[in-house]
Amino acid sequence: MPKQKIVILDDDANTCDLIRLQLESAGYDSVCTFSGKEAISEIKEREPAMLLLDLTLPEMDGYEVLREVRRFTTIPVIMVTGRIDEFDRVLGLEMGADDYITKPFSPRELVARIKAVLRRVSSAPSSEDQQVVNLKGFFMNLLSHEVRVNNQRVDLTPKEFDLLWHLASNRDRVFTREQLLRHVWDYGDFLGDERTVDQHVKRLRRKFEDHSASCRIMTIWGVGYKFELLNGNWNPTQRRKLVESSVK
Repeated sequence: MPKQKIVILDDDANTCDLIRLQLESAGYDSVCTFSGKEAISEIKEREPAMLLLDLTLPEMDGYEVLREVRRFTTIPVIMVTGRIDEFDRVLGLEMGADDYITKPFSPRELVARIKAVLRRVSSAPSSEDQQVVNLKGFFMNLLSHEVRVNNQRVDLTPKEFDLLWHLASNRDRVFTREQLLRHVWDYGDFLGDERTVDQHVKRLRRKFEDHSASCRIMTIWGVGYKFELLNGNWNPTQRRKLVESSVK
């Protein structure tokens, strides 16, 4: 089988070479790019399996690159950056990044996270009935990545979709944050930040509220989260109160 190609975008040549050598020793084909325009051109031409993206770049910063990449492809993107502020992490995830790793990083952990994301992307259900969730006022299609709430299309990032699919396809089942990190992010026990789950859940709840959803992601205190349908005819104010009461 051909090796999976990974595009590395980092304006520091030494860092880029270090990552490239680590990836090649792990069996991946990789290419270094040093500007946003170069990386975008490489992605359009080569259709790689993943982009590793630094934030601090000349001309276009990492957020601008991510915004442009998300306009034409849903390939996984892992941010690899020296910015450690929670704001940067949250913004990157909200814009569609699949993971966020801060420098300095462990090369082994970087490879483990890459493998985890690529395994998740390549996995697919085996039967037709596992590819659709169709409930009252709620519809998801795994193949087309379509989500509709009350017949209105809801736009989600790839990771938001994966998290919602896992919860909705296991309706009324409670998952801990650790379980969601393993199943959705494919992280082992030593990887992942539980706040990542919380941030994605909060964004999904806001989008559900915007569409007056007849379902919600419920917090089970001390345990985790579950997906459930709301009973009865709830007006927007009642839905908002329910959402706000389950956010934390």
